[in-house]
Amino acid sequence: MHVQEWLETVPPLAIYLLVGVVIGLESLGIPLPGEIILVSSALLASQHGEIDPVILGACATAGAIVGDSIGYAIGRKGGRPLLAWLGGKFPRHFSEGHIATAERSFQKWGMWAVFFGRFVALLRIFAGPLAGVLHMPYWKFLTANVLGGILWAGGTTAVIYYVGVVAESWLKRFSWLGLVAAVLIGLTSFLILKRKAKRAPSAEPELVSAGE
Repeated sequence: MHVQEWLETVPPLAIYLLVGVVIGLESLGIPLPGEIILVSSALLASQHGEIDPVILGACATAGAIVGDSIGYAIGRKGGRPLLAWLGGKFPRHFSEGHIATAERSFQKWGMWAVFFGRFVALLRIFAGPLAGVLHMPYWKFLTANVLGGILWAGGTTAVIYYVGVVAESWLKRFSWLGLVAAVLIGLTSFLILKRKAKRAPSAEPELVSAGE
């Protein structure tokens, strides 16, 4: 079943919790489709008034910040053996190549890698644990984590919500235009047929007289 179709069967409170938990676990370092869940939920909020986009964005932001912070603590305590263990459990996401790429990004950009990592699927999973493994100062990590979480989670929710609202209004307007066009076409066809029907009797006497 499609994610959005499944979400339509879930109560609003459960959607808030689901978004926060899934994004939190993804930020912690577990490869889950957090962005897909967030986008689908925000789009659903634009179509159903029961889901408050502000609460949805707040839950997503909280999940992102808390999850990343827990990931940082785990990474700082577990160190590189943790990355090796994750590579064995999730080889597709925590391969040596992916870890090396993420580590180069952290070494080059520092706290900005945490901030911009929110917008990149691979770095979003790595950001918390890797920042802890590399012993990034916590205040730098927390600053980038909070700002990135607010901008990514809150911004994504707002953008998708308003795009959904605009798209729905345009679709409604298009449906009204289609209805008006159908009525005009039908009315025009009716008038043309009516005019032809009026001309038909007047042409009959001419044919009769010509026959005589």
